[in-house]
Amino acid sequence: MSGPVYPITPAVERALALIKRGCEELLIESEFAQKLARSEATGRPLRCKLGLDPTAPDLHLGHTVVLNKLRQLQDLGHTVIFLIGDFTAMIGDPSGRNATRPPLTREQIEANAKTYFEQAAVVLDPARTEIRYNSEWSLPLGADGMIRLAAKYTLARLLERDDFAKRMRENAPIAMHELLYPLMQGYDSVALQADLELGGTDQKFNLLVGRELQRHYGQEPQCILTMPLLEGLDGVEKMSKSKNNYVGITEPPFEMFSKIMSISDDLMWRWYDLLSLRSNEEIAALRREVAQGRNARDIKVLLAKEIVARFHSARAADAAEAEFDARFRAGAAPQDMPQVTLAADAQGGLPIAVLLKQAGLAASTSEAMRAIEQGGVRVDASRVSDRALRLVPGTYVVQVGKRRWARVTIAARS
Repeated sequence: MSGPVYPITPAVERALALIKRGCEELLIESEFAQKLARSEATGRPLRCKLGLDPTAPDLHLGHTVVLNKLRQLQDLGHTVIFLIGDFTAMIGDPSGRNATRPPLTREQIEANAKTYFEQAAVVLDPARTEIRYNSEWSLPLGADGMIRLAAKYTLARLLERDDFAKRMRENAPIAMHELLYPLMQGYDSVALQADLELGGTDQKFNLLVGRELQRHYGQEPQCILTMPLLEGLDGVEKMSKSKNNYVGITEPPFEMFSKIMSISDDLMWRWYDLLSLRSNEEIAALRREVAQGRNARDIKVLLAKEIVARFHSARAADAAEAEFDARFRAGAAPQDMPQVTLAADAQGGLPIAVLLKQAGLAASTSEAMRAIEQGGVRVDASRVSDRALRLVPGTYVVQVGKRRWARVTIAARS
């Protein structure tokens, strides 16, 4: 960055830490720190861009990771630009693809863009969101402007993209219009004078093209923030409807609450980093409470209620918690279940499969694993989907199937 150097104040350091939380990569961090410092000193908000082609995904929590990051930027006082790629959707994004993607029709684009507005407004503050279409500046370019734009980037650089390079090696076709996609996405950053662009890890090449084009047009280059893929309920695979490990943002409150309560404690902290709008300080305080002996289930309830409230309402979150407790804790659990005390292992806890075997709830660890895979194991009413789950010392109500119950206490090693 050229121009004066601004001091990195404690407020800038806190903002930078929040923005980096959960991200995959921030390029270039020192440049972005200066952008934040300049914004603080001048009062000019940063322009933070997210471009989405309106392909109408069935949104789940994994899709909202980048939207949550935008909301954090809004809460810090910056301007969010939610860019509908109605022009680039007619090209078709080749990112991560081994074959040409069919372009969308104008009718499909308009219908899908409407759903995007509705979906984004659930997470973003609509009053602080600038919604734009890239056809505003892409269509007026015309043939002359497109040729001038193409002259600012080389074919060799474009073919460095992993997906293009792979298709070249395999002699798979690359249509000429696909080569225009990174250029047009980069030109969006020029037209919007973006300070920061967000995207998935598969978008990194395109985002870097935006930096390069901004330099060609005499602008300060944008910084880049890439976000990781969110692990699903199993804690292993990325969240996906096809893998049935997802939480849909339109699911009923109770179903959403119950699914979140089923995740492992380790995954819970990952979800806090990527999905919660709580501050770093608040999350650190919650971690300390668990380390000092508070049941992680209580912290998971806070996460479940926060997410349900975001997509429904605070009242719906309270009702989902009450129904969850009534259905699984008060009403379903037998009052005369066996009481079992087990010793923690050398690591200070017990793997769930070992616990089930030692508590007499499964004949073997392999049977315990099968019960978990079939969705038949619950701990404190939360379905266990992570076979690697470890329980720390404490007391738990454990259920296997419909009839096997035990109140299990894991005693800490002395």
